[in-house]
Amino acid sequence: MKPKVIVYKKVDQKVIEFIQHTCDVVYFGKLDAETYPEFLQELKEAQGILGSGLKVDKKLLDQAPHLKIVCNTSVGYDNLDLAELTERGIMATNTPEVLNDTVADTIFGLLLSAARRMPELDDWVKNGHWKSNLGEEWFGVDVHHKVLGIIGMGGIGTALAKRAHLGFDMQILYHNRSRNEKAEQDYQAIYCSLEELLKQADFVCLMTPLTPLTEKMMGKREFELMKETAIFVNGSRGKTVDEEALIHALKTGKILAAGLDVYVQEPVQPENPLLSMKNVVTLPHIGSATYETRLKMAMVGAANLIAGLQGETPPNLIKSGVRVKYSRSIS
Repeated sequence: MKPKVIVYKKVDQKVIEFIQHTCDVVYFGKLDAETYPEFLQELKEAQGILGSGLKVDKKLLDQAPHLKIVCNTSVGYDNLDLAELTERGIMATNTPEVLNDTVADTIFGLLLSAARRMPELDDWVKNGHWKSNLGEEWFGVDVHHKVLGIIGMGGIGTALAKRAHLGFDMQILYHNRSRNEKAEQDYQAIYCSLEELLKQADFVCLMTPLTPLTEKMMGKREFELMKETAIFVNGSRGKTVDEEALIHALKTGKILAAGLDVYVQEPVQPENPLLSMKNVVTLPHIGSATYETRLKMAMVGAANLIAGLQGETPPNLIKSGVRVKYSRSIS
């Protein structure tokens, strides 16, 4: 008898067919108020679930007595209660590496867009305001040969450093829980304290995972350490930033601009002040949102799922108990 699994997020039919070779699949294209009760009913017999964004905690797990594996189709896993999963002997997996290049493209695009004010000028042109030569009040700032500070030099951070150094001759500073020798050798990245990075960088990209230690990692003091000409880009998670402190820094000119793909609350609320700021580029959390990459992520997740249910160690097993050692202190 095939194990029963639930896929709870829209995926390509190729993914479903791949899983069906070894599992009975219950598929929910999305979870909402209408489908959630049915999902909970199916969960009672499920041995595995595949998707992203679902909060998997004690309350949910109490309704899944046969669950053996939880597979995220994302690199992040802050939606998973790893301690609770470990206590119950349930495996958890994610999909790192496969999305590195696509997310790095997005983050560097945000950086360029904020620096050269592309969305603002696009709107200006489309609204018929381009009637003469562009005045200095519409000028942006150069990206090439500037200093890029990367907080979190994992796979995506390294891919970002590659684009910046080899493509735009940028000097790379980075702050990480450990040294990244590849980035240092290949892209001349310089390891430094968070304080030093914030003081020197012309662009600051936050690329850390969300953990108890990185929550609100960028706050009032951190923004005050940045140059007034600096641009901040968040490609991690919304809660790694004190959003009120960021809004204050932008309003008061403590920093020049920001590019954001993530927010404390998602979807971002219409009344959020960030949406009315011309010096902020806002994207709807699209870091990995291309057809090719999402398909790869789903297939990696499916491979993790099948391996776990066949008694093998999944390729991307998340090791519980590992704590990211970023410090909120910058002293």
